[in-house]
Amino acid sequence: MNSQTKPVYLKLRDMIAAAIIDGRYAEGEMLPSVRALAAEQGANPLTVAKAYQQFQNDGLVEVQRGVGMYVVPGAADRLRASERKLFLDREWPEIRARMDRLGVVAADLLSDA
Repeated sequence: MNSQTKPVYLKLRDMIAAAIIDGRYAEGEMLPSVRALAAEQGANPLTVAKAYQQFQNDGLVEVQRGVGMYVVPGAADRLRASERKLFLDREWPEIRARMDRLGVVAADLLSDA
């Protein structure tokens, strides 16, 4: 599913996942509130809540009632592994096929750097 057809809550989920992997939301750190992230991203709070619910369902965040939502230990590693698998299983074959169609050789990409 390309980013143009992806639902907004999944785009938000991907953005938050990248922030966790990159360490912008460190393990043990509180995520922004639903309202704060919605205001920052110009999104509906219900959409942000749905994205956050995905992380909760996957056991990547934990809710401390009345306090906030925190990134659990190991979340970055688990997200990195799942994102890597998704890339290698879905995205890379499409990229590789397009490279083959266009006659692009990986070695050529390295020599242009």
